[in-house]
Parts: sequence; C-alpha cells; structure tokens
Amino acid sequence: MIAPAEKINELAYPDTKKESVKDDYFGTIVEDPYRWLEDDVSAETKAWVQAQNKVTQNYLAQIPYREEIKNRLSELWNYEKFSAPFKEGVYTYFYKNDGLQNQAVLYRQADGKEPEVFLDPNKFSADGTSSLAGISFSKDGSLAAYQISEGGSDWRKVVVLKTQDKAIVGDTLIDVKFSGLAWKGNEGFYYSSYDKPVAGSQLSGLTQYHKLYFHKLGTSQKEDVLLFGGNQTPRRYIGANLTEDERFLIISAANSTTGNELYIQDLSKPNSAIVKVVDNFDNEHQVIGNKGDVLYIQTNLNAPNYKVITVNAANASPKNWKDLIPETQNVLSAGTGGGKIFANYLKDATSYVVQFSMDGKKEKEIELPGVGTASGFGAKETEDELYYTFTSYIYPPTTFKYHIKSGKSEVYKASAVKFDPSLYESKQVFYTSKDGTKVPMIITYKKGVELNGKNPTLLYGYGGFSVSLTPAFSTANIILLEQGGIYAVPNLRGGGEYGEKWHIAGTKMQKQNVFDDFIAAAQYLIDQKYTSTDYLAISGGSNGGLLVGACMTQRPDLFKVAFPAVGVLDMLRYHQFTAGAGWAYDYGTANDSKEMFDYLNKYSPYSALKSETSYPATMVSTADHDDRVVPAHSFKFAARLQEYHKGTAPVLIRIETNAGHGAGKPTSKIIEEQADKWAFMFQNMGLSYQVVK
Repeated sequence: MIAPAEKINELAYPDTKKESVKDDYFGTIVEDPYRWLEDDVSAETKAWVQAQNKVTQNYLAQIPYREEIKNRLSELWNYEKFSAPFKEGVYTYFYKNDGLQNQAVLYRQADGKEPEVFLDPNKFSADGTSSLAGISFSKDGSLAAYQISEGGSDWRKVVVLKTQDKAIVGDTLIDVKFSGLAWKGNEGFYYSSYDKPVAGSQLSGLTQYHKLYFHKLGTSQKEDVLLFGGNQTPRRYIGANLTEDERFLIISAANSTTGNELYIQDLSKPNSAIVKVVDNFDNEHQVIGNKGDVLYIQTNLNAPNYKVITVNAANASPKNWKDLIPETQNVLSAGTGGGKIFANYLKDATSYVVQFSMDGKKEKEIELPGVGTASGFGAKETEDELYYTFTSYIYPPTTFKYHIKSGKSEVYKASAVKFDPSLYESKQVFYTSKDGTKVPMIITYKKGVELNGKNPTLLYGYGGFSVSLTPAFSTANIILLEQGGIYAVPNLRGGGEYGEKWHIAGTKMQKQNVFDDFIAAAQYLIDQKYTSTDYLAISGGSNGGLLVGACMTQRPDLFKVAFPAVGVLDMLRYHQFTAGAGWAYDYGTANDSKEMFDYLNKYSPYSALKSETSYPATMVSTADHDDRVVPAHSFKFAARLQEYHKGTAPVLIRIETNAGHGAGKPTSKIIEEQADKWAFMFQNMGLSYQVVK
C-alpha cells in the first residue's frame, strides 16, 4: 500500500466575499464576515456552492485511483440485502435491496405464496433521491400509512393505502416533521409536526413548537384535530404511540433532546382526559408496554443506567412506581415480545441480552454469536418468535430467528457481502484521557499488520446526545481494511455507553472532555505505533462533525486529514436554525451567560480558526437539503478555513445536491461520497491504491 501518490495541481479557491457583520455578546464583539452564506436560497449562495463544488470535483478528478475505488465499492455493495421480517395482518413484510438499487424495496409474503413488491421507493423519483421514511400499519394490517422524504429533507409527506389492493385512501398529508404514525383502530392515526416557516427558507427556518394531531381517515388535513402542544403546552418535541392493545395513548413531550414529560390517555373511556404522569424534563421515560391496567416504563429516574418499573395507570405518578427490573452497572434498553421483556444491556459498548418474564423474573441469557451489537428484540405479544440482527466491525449484519420458549437462535439470513472475517481482527482497548478517565476504543485491522507507525488510519467519533457507538459492520470500510489500514472507534464521553453520568460528562461546560477523549485516542494510536500523524485521518458527522472541527482547530498538528461531515460548526448561532434550539441541553447557548458564551466561543470550530495556521487536508461535507444541521455551518467554516489556512494541503467542501442530513441517501450517492473520501485520504497521505483482485 505504501507508495507515493501523484502530485495534483495547486488549488485556486473561489473568492468568497466578506461583509462587516458584528455581534455583541456580553461586551465581546464577534465578527461574522460570512453571515451572508446563511441565506441558502439566495443566488449568491448558490453561485458560491457551484464554484466550490467545481474546485472540489476538479481536484478529486485528478486522483488517479478515484474511479478504481468507486468500482471496488460498487463491486462490494452489489449483493442482496435483507431486513429482519415483521408481521402485519396476514402478511410478513421485509425490505430487500438487490444490490445497487438506490432504495430498499418493501416486499410482503402471504403464507405459502411467493414474495411480492408492496412499495418500491425507487419509483418515488427518477434519481432515487426520494425515500421511504417510515411506515405504520393498523393493528389488523388492513391499512398502512407511509412517509416520503424528498431530497433527504426532514419534512415528510404521508400517504395512506389499503394493503389488500394498495388503493390510496384520502389525500396525501404534507409538512409532517419528526413524527411517528400511531394508528387508532382503523379510524385514523396520530402524528406530529411544526408550523412550516412562512418567511425565508423552509429548510433553515426556525421550527419552534411541535403539535400532536389526530387525522381521521376520509377527512382533509385542514380538519385534523390538535390534541396536544401549540400555545397551551408549547413543547419542542412531541411524540405519540399507543399500547399494543390500543387502550392507552402515550404522549412524550420535551424541549430538548434529553429529558421528557410523560402523559397518558385511557382510550377505553370516552372523552377521557390526557393525564400528566411525569411533570418535568429531568429524566427519560418510555412506556414499553402494558398488561391491563399496569404500565411498564423504562426510566432513568434515580437510575442513570435505566431500570424498568410498573405502575397502575389510574395512579401513575412516580411516587407509585415499583421497580421490576432494577438498575445494574450496565446500561439497559428494554423491549417486549411474546409476553416477555427483553433487556438489552451495554457492557463496555457491546451487547448482552437477558429475557425476563412480565413479572420481572430472569428466565435466560440469550447466547449471541460473538462480541458485538444485537438489536431488534421486539415482537407482538402473540408471537412465538422474534428476529434480531447481530453485527460487529468484522461480522456483517446477520438476521437470527429467536424462539422465545426454547431460547434458541438460528441464522435466518446471513450477509452475502464479499468479506472474509477470518482475515481481520477487532479488539477493544482502554486508554487514558487528559483528566485520567479510562475510555474504551475498538481497533479493527487486517491480521498481520505491522505496527510501524505507517498504517493509514481512520479515527471515527461522535460523543454526544447520549448516543452509543456500538460495533457495526461497514461495507465502505472494507476499502481501508483490505489496503492494510486501521479503523478505530473510541466511546467518548457525551455518549450513552455508560449511562447518563457518561453523557453529562460531555455536555455544556464539560464539552471539552469529549475533544480531550478524541485527541487522547489519536495519541494512543500514535504511541502504540498503529499509525503516526502523517497517516492519521479523523472523521465524524453531525455532532461528530463538531468533534472533528474542534479537534482539528485545537490540534492541527496531530492529524493529516480531517472529514467534518454535516457538522455543527458555528456554536454561537446553531440554535437559531430549524430545531437547533433543542440541542441546548448538550451544548448550552451563547445567550445563556457570559461564562457559557466564552466557553462556546473558545471551542466553536468557526470561531477557533486562526489565520496563518497550517491545518490538515480537509474535506468538509454537507448537503443542500440538510434541514437538521443547516449547510450554513459548513459553508461558513469552509470559507474561513480557506481564508486562514497556510500550507499546501487542500481545503475543500463537498456539497451534495438533492440530499439531506444522511437518512434515505441513495446508494449511488453513498458510493460516490465514500469513493471520494477514501481517494482524498490516501492521496493526502501520499499513498497509492492497490487494486484488489
């Protein structure tokens, strides 16, 4: 692998105009000369995007092995992929992608019959950029409501159809965002949305308060009844679901991404009131099922690693809660199926699963095929079996059928990807962060790799919002591994791998811990001779894009290549776009206090860039339809980085068109994006690419 790369012509970046824009934060003046790039619908911004993309594509086109990597990725991707099956009414449904289809197709199968196509999202749009963003069936399976995302946007359309003949029922609902679809019999369903911004951009405009509606079939959306939210109970995020017996409507309400109120409505009693169960946002609560009057709730109230409690719905306040599955030292995520509770625990960021009876008696530990991630332990109460998926960094996703009574698992669908796990190893290490905290990291590579400091290495991280990075196979990463490269994933503070305490340790005025953990991971890989600064790349998306931006500005000397993707990069203004204000629990805002402003301003990647500084080779990536983390973050960061960067390493921004934050992205775009990423990384490490036969 180690061989010199061909030189590429020197880059000429587009001229990016600067304007005199200044903000006063508690007496500190902050200049924001690229504020004009926040206007994502202006002709000027569109012209800038086109000019930047032209420079980026011209650079990438000169990398001699870019097409070879793309061809190899296409070859690796071209195998049948199946989801775990699920039963609705008289049919079993499953998703299948025949290999290189842009979107997976939803099939169904009746007993003894051949599978048939139920919904083909590839027909939603000519270029594959519209996707199926969720589907919900009525309890008897006779009706389905599905969501369509266009161009990757979080704004959705909802179509209702009869499953027997796929006849569409009523009008298409529009402007639905961050919503599940919860059926009430065959009468209609509950859904959530915001008022769509009327002025300026509908993609970047502030979406402040969620509203819960009931849509009755056969009526127009204008007649939908507002049940919760709006002016009476203004909440940023509202979700609803029904218990399986459809007796209770469960409403979760929150103002940030952590902590929720809980409400219930007993639908068995006509005109019953919506009753508040939890009246604060201090903890997380989720109803996982019921047995008659008894609710089963997963909560981290007085249990940072979560527990399951029971309570009578008639008197459901926390003072009446009784522990059913107590908290342990490992983080719990619980589900139900076949009249059992399945406790999926995280132990050092890997899964182990225990089956309990509904009265909390431990029945058996489920034997998993190895150390990795098991998911999908849920089924209807009447089922005798369920399906779960197991994966790791070297174990391609495999679906298992689990027999609830016997506790036996059998392979249902193995992956057909062209990858031999026996040639690779994946091991967990623990390293020490700046303040002495022990942090786990899983390092994956080809067996026999020499630890000589010259292995191309990608260090990937997230570290926020209580998200746990557990082992998962990636087809794209085969490119790196088969070239003798190393893939490393640390479980940074801010995540949920060790419960709420681990999460809190990476929030607000402790956010620097996350960056210190990531920098310490890089130093560990260098000290142990896995790699060196000349062969080390860092990557992360969304909150992980912030991670990469912060670390490359704090330690530009430590990394050769940086990939901040769809990142939150302007920490002073993130809360002024879309639903960004809901992230304040993790970040705090520049308006909170002078202390919070100073802290954010110090690490905010856009603010932290310094002139006349040599930064790593950087390819910022974003998308024009990203209405989660608006592309303005990436635009402004890239413009200032190009202005301040001193050195020969390229600073590019790759702006995908007709794409959003990531969900629903077509296969063709994923392959192009990954090929560009690996080509850019190898080129800037001075390496060639060896074609794999």
